[in-house]
Order: sequence, then structure tokens, then C-alpha cells
Amino acid sequence: MRPMSYGQGGSQNQWDPWTPQSEQPWSAKGDDGTPDWAALADQSENRSKRRKVLLIVGGALATAAIGTAVAMAVVNSGSDDDASGGPSALPPSASLPGGATAPSFEPTSAPPPLDPKEFISSAKKDTAPLSPETLFPGTQLTMGDTVYKKGATADTKNCATGARGTLPKLLTANKCTRLMRVSYVKDGVAVTAGVAVFDTAAEAAKFKGQTDTKSIISSLPGKGVKSFCDSAICRTTTNTLGRYAYFTTAGFTNGKDVTLKDNKVFSAGNDLAQFTFRQLLRRGEAQASAAAK
Repeated sequence: MRPMSYGQGGSQNQWDPWTPQSEQPWSAKGDDGTPDWAALADQSENRSKRRKVLLIVGGALATAAIGTAVAMAVVNSGSDDDASGGPSALPPSASLPGGATAPSFEPTSAPPPLDPKEFISSAKKDTAPLSPETLFPGTQLTMGDTVYKKGATADTKNCATGARGTLPKLLTANKCTRLMRVSYVKDGVAVTAGVAVFDTAAEAAKFKGQTDTKSIISSLPGKGVKSFCDSAICRTTTNTLGRYAYFTTAGFTNGKDVTLKDNKVFSAGNDLAQFTFRQLLRRGEAQASAAAK
């Protein structure tokens, strides 16, 4: 039997790239030898569609694979196993690369400020110069809008000589070492401020607890201040700060008795008491500041 030749029987129009002379897709369909361009275009479009489908499927599979890998990494990072690479597997600070160690810092804090009251609570610490002039400097005192003219001053180690009523006995019994006084005047109202000195704050506090309404500092006239409060009723105060007790006696220079309605007298006494307190506190602040340097 004679073998079949291409183009007669068998499978026609099949192109085998491994078989020589097999029919090409663009082989002639007519006698004129012109390729079938429509058929070629259809085949090219089909191949493009298949490639797109394969690319889309492949991309989806790759995305799924990446998502799986990320999920596995997240699960592994939360493992309690030190070998998983989680936080528990981090090297200690003492084993940094290159043998370096993490710097350490000693806790620091500023020293507490010195208490000014400590320096005016004991004669051992309260060593700054002390006199009527250091406590009451200048020739006048201004408190707000009011200006008081300064009068006489007095300074004694015999504390009882500058006191009246029950005060002399109490000063002596509680070991008062010094008594300083100064007077100021304004429009017929005079005030004497007194400062008694003790060795310790405990002695001053004990003294204050024993005083009464008859514990009066004696008024001090002189240098432009007339006699006052010798026999008339006057307003008096007693307070302590540290190892100091401070007093005021305020009244009229014309001998008139002081009543609760005499606001000028009360105001003058309050001004001198407040100024004396401030001066004693400043004394402590100055010594505390010097000790801190």
C-alpha cells in the first residue's frame, strides 16, 4: 500500500513543529498562496486570552502564598518559645554586639532646700549680726501707702527692764538673753515693737504659752515720739518665731484710751507686727542661702 502523502487523507491542517514540511498555520487555502489573515488573528487573540488567564491565576496563587507566609510569621512572633524569635528571645542589654554594654545612670535628685526657720531656732545656727538696726534699719518704715517715722531704739541684756505687768517675770524665768525695742509714729499714733531673744525655739514656745493679757512690752518714747501708753489703755500683741518672741504696744500720744473703734491704732500695731515677723524670717532666709552656697 502506497503511503499517504500530506494533503490526502489522515489529519489535515495539523502543524507538527517536529515534522518537516508539515502544514503551517498560514499555509495557502487557495491557489493564490495568500495566508488566511482572519484565522491568524483569531488564533493570536485566543493565545493572548489564555496568557492573561494564566497570569491572573498565577498572581492570585502568589498572593495567597505571601499571605500564608505572613500569617505564619505573625503566629511565630507571638510564640512563647524563645527560639521563635519573639520578644523573649531578645539578647540582654549586657550582650550587645561588640561586647558593648548599655549605659547606666545613677539616680540623682536635688538636695532639699534649707529651712530658714532652722537657722533662727537655735543660737548655735543663728550667728548673723543682730541689733535694733539690723532688724529695723533706716529712719522710717513704709507699709503699703503708710509711712511711719522712726523714733528711739533700745537694746539690753536685762530683759525685765523693758517690760511691764507679768512680762518681766516670764522673760526672766524662761532665760531671755536680750530685749530690743524700737518706736514709730504716724499722725498721733505711736507703736513700740519689741524682740526678746532666747537660746532655742523650745524656750520661746514655752514662754509664749505662759503669757497673758497683762504681758506688756514697755513703750519707748524719744527722738520725736512723745510718751504714750504710760497709764492709758493700749493695744498689745505677743507672738513667736523660732527662738524669738516679738511684741507691739500701740496707742495715742495724747494719752487717750484705745477702743475697738480706733482702726488707726490697730492698723499701726498690725503693720509693725507684720514687719517684725518679716525681718526675722528674712534673717533666717539669708543665713540659709549663705549656708547653701
